[in-house]
Amino acid sequence: MKFYISTSGIKRVTISSSAAAKGYPASASPPPVRRISSRSMLPVVLLLGIVLPFVFLRIAFQVLESATNCSSTIDCIRWRLLSGSDSSLVGDELTRALLEAKEGNKVNTEKALLEAKEGNKVNTEKVMESFDDLVREMTSKRQDIKTFAFNTKAMLSRMEHKVQRARQRESIYWHLASHGVPKGLHCLCLKLAEEYAVNAMARSRLPPPEYVSRLSDPSFHHLVLLTDNVLAASVVISSTIENSINPERLVFHIVTDKKTYTPMHAWFAINSVKPAVVEVKGLHQYDWSHEVNVRVKEMLEIHHLIWNHYYANLKEEDFKYNAQNKRYLEALSPSCLSLMNHLRIYIPELFPNLNKIVFLDDDVVIQHDISPLWELDLNGKVIGAVDNSWCGDDYCCRGRKYKDYFNFSHPIISSNFDHEHCAWLYGMNVFDLEAWRSSNITETYHQWLKINLRSGLGLWYPGVLPPTLIAFKGHVHPIDPSFHVDGLGYRSPEVQKEVLEAAAAIHFSGPAKPWLEIGSPEVRGLWDRHVNSSNKFVKKCRIMG
Repeated sequence: MKFYISTSGIKRVTISSSAAAKGYPASASPPPVRRISSRSMLPVVLLLGIVLPFVFLRIAFQVLESATNCSSTIDCIRWRLLSGSDSSLVGDELTRALLEAKEGNKVNTEKALLEAKEGNKVNTEKVMESFDDLVREMTSKRQDIKTFAFNTKAMLSRMEHKVQRARQRESIYWHLASHGVPKGLHCLCLKLAEEYAVNAMARSRLPPPEYVSRLSDPSFHHLVLLTDNVLAASVVISSTIENSINPERLVFHIVTDKKTYTPMHAWFAINSVKPAVVEVKGLHQYDWSHEVNVRVKEMLEIHHLIWNHYYANLKEEDFKYNAQNKRYLEALSPSCLSLMNHLRIYIPELFPNLNKIVFLDDDVVIQHDISPLWELDLNGKVIGAVDNSWCGDDYCCRGRKYKDYFNFSHPIISSNFDHEHCAWLYGMNVFDLEAWRSSNITETYHQWLKINLRSGLGLWYPGVLPPTLIAFKGHVHPIDPSFHVDGLGYRSPEVQKEVLEAAAAIHFSGPAKPWLEIGSPEVRGLWDRHVNSSNKFVKKCRIMG
């Protein structure tokens, strides 16, 4: 049925059926025909060209995101188009799954890691070995996000455990490398011992007869070294002479063991240190009383017992990669059993004719003149040392504390000492031997060794410094910190460049001695520059320098 309305107004309405109206009545005009031009279509085509690629990418991302939650691509598209994509919901779900994995997967992860620790093969369903295994597992089994979080947590935990074990082993191997004697140093001793046997000059008297009177003359500056390292002793002496204002006033006293005596004597007999004077003595050349020999033997036996007790009670967790636990590895160093180190407590007996000396460790390099140390007034104290309790600009107990040396879980230690008390530095010290002889320092040292023996050998960690800190308590006079900077024997010495350059003595305390290849390259150059690289034996033995 069709309605026709007259153009002259709504005066009449003509209704006709479609069957009867083959044509249009005369009074009615045919409806206009609308044509779509190509010019009007161009904006539509351009708009579709811009919008359709974004729609395609949106659908593709939705399909990829929901691949693990639907069975077919069409289902995924229908699900995404109807429900929408909310990334925040996925993030919240992943967060909840990770939190659940942190707690719920803890037992399974620890069990898997325990199996790995024991050397057993770990089930890959518990812990994935790699990210590829994790992706393969997810795509093959179409796991949900919670399972993904559990597997990821287990895999990361296992990887973290492997990294910790690797760092632990690397730390142990690094410390073990510090225990050995480099091939070059061993070669140097052999060459010098041979030279001592065949060359009369290498056996010449030290010092020459005309300088013997200086050995006990108090007007000279006396320095003492207790060492069995020829190259290290040469560096200490050469650096001291080079930076001294009055090198002709320096007298060096070297005490070494019997096996190192001939190489040490040969080196300084061939390589003159003029205008300074050097004396080399072996322990076998001392004529000590029976009482002193017995006490020295007893001291060494107790130190060996402490070391053995400590070694026997070490546990695997003591070697975890942790800065606080590095003392466990350092306690196994051979220096803890070194005869030359333990004989420091007998310096007054070693030099009965001297009253004031400067003691230098063999891993020290002198950078500036240290003659003011002999003019220093110790105010009745026995030893002058850099005291780490001194506070200044960025310097306050920079070294170690008593808790790093003593076992404060033992009531004898906790009732007598403060675990936060700062330890003074050993390695460049002034000694008033006359005041030492009138004190009971050596006797106190032996008394505490016996107390430790009766207490089960667990009062302190192995080493020469713990009982020395006790024996010298109340006898230490602090000196300016610029005289002595230590800690250069560690991997990353935490010393500012300005402080390092201003220090009169830099001390390579720590496992990484400068004559070892594991030494820090940043500071080894400070030691290498004083090695006599032109010496024929140094060249033959290919010693770094």
